[in-house]
Amino acid sequence: MHAFDLPLHEQRRQLDAQMVSSTELADICIARATANQDLNAWSSFNPQALRDAAREADRRLAAGERLPLLGIPMALKDNIEATGFPCGAGTAALAGQAPRADAEVVTRLKAAGAVIAGKLGMHELAMGITSHNAVTGAVRNPWDRTRSPGGSSGGSGAAVGAHQVPAALGTDTGGSIRIPAALCGVTGFRPTVGRYANGGIAPISTTRDTAGPLAATVADCALIDAVLTGTPVTHTLIGQQNLQKLKGLRIGLPRAPFWRDLEPGVQTSCENALNTLSNAGVEWVEVELPGLTELCAAASFPIVLYEFVRDMRAYLQQRNPGVSLEELIAQVRSPDVRQIVGPLLSGGGIAPAAYRAALTARAELQALYARAFEAHRVQALAFPTTARTAARIGEDETVDVNGVQIPTFSAFIRQTDPGSTASLPGISLPAGLSNGLPVGLALDGPIGFDQQLLAIAEVIQAALPPAPQTPIPA
Repeated sequence: MHAFDLPLHEQRRQLDAQMVSSTELADICIARATANQDLNAWSSFNPQALRDAAREADRRLAAGERLPLLGIPMALKDNIEATGFPCGAGTAALAGQAPRADAEVVTRLKAAGAVIAGKLGMHELAMGITSHNAVTGAVRNPWDRTRSPGGSSGGSGAAVGAHQVPAALGTDTGGSIRIPAALCGVTGFRPTVGRYANGGIAPISTTRDTAGPLAATVADCALIDAVLTGTPVTHTLIGQQNLQKLKGLRIGLPRAPFWRDLEPGVQTSCENALNTLSNAGVEWVEVELPGLTELCAAASFPIVLYEFVRDMRAYLQQRNPGVSLEELIAQVRSPDVRQIVGPLLSGGGIAPAAYRAALTARAELQALYARAFEAHRVQALAFPTTARTAARIGEDETVDVNGVQIPTFSAFIRQTDPGSTASLPGISLPAGLSNGLPVGLALDGPIGFDQQLLAIAEVIQAALPPAPQTPIPA
């Protein structure tokens, strides 16, 4: 296997030992992106700029410089600003906009030596879960080109899942990192809100938005997390001694509502994962979360819709003074997004009193989760990341879940939205296949316990069978 397809810590070792060059990694990224343009994963890709950056990384490596990501290609969702690339957020009014500075997360990646390979496609304005974008076209799933990669970070999931780039950043408001990770068969991590700086990222909701990594493994996500938080970079080589950490680990199973009405193949894959982990010593604890669905409904959309008007207007005034919020909304083309944002400036917005009530409901939701973690003495909650596998492109309004047509957005967001609304850290791990399509197993942890959640997820991933992958290109 080529270094390009190995975990990031192994790429780091081979680069430092000059067993592979950054230029070689860049050339593979370019070849694979070019050969698989039908995925429509990239919104902006400049092969010459990538080669130039890789050659500079090779010069620094030859001079003895050592950094956590030096020479490793990474890509960014198109709502994250990076100089040298347009930042369009998948919408017409911002198409071609050239940022004057890097987003703060990009500044940290570059300081760690990462080579920015380009920008990745997304659902328009990050307000959906299919990445079927009327402005830029549909991003396609690398497991089945007729299906969605999920969203809104669909390009990030598709590019990593297709082995076009070793790792990428997405953003997550209600599931937009973990849903594509699950549907594309990769690992995706959403940190506690505020763990990473949000400056330079086109917003939906500052209360709920966060950037986060998608990569092949939990260890890769943990490395990127360390870079983005400025904490020491460590890597634990998983072995039998580490797997002993699973013995006596208490993880909660919130059967209602997270384990109900699942696609049979999703249910089977995730139950098989639970059985494997039980044999490795994990103790499963039934956890009840009374009122969770109602509290999430009371908080989730009211917060997003109120803060989008406030936060996007401020972002445009600061970063894109030539575009007003009114112009942005007027040029939205994707029907599902237009349906959401169209009424916001014409009497359909959220009143301040309703927003305050939503924040109160969110605080109650956070308290509900905190009580559950403490009362049951569990370190994480486990559940299927999505209730079903990837939808077909064009199934934008409704999808089938066990013979019933339900709204597409609700079908895919229902598992990840409660934890997102409460600002919990969450991660999705590959958990097998259902009818040839990837299934994800999610873990949510208490607020602020990001490193502990990553450590738990890493030993869990090591105990599970190797994740199925799309064929690695020659």
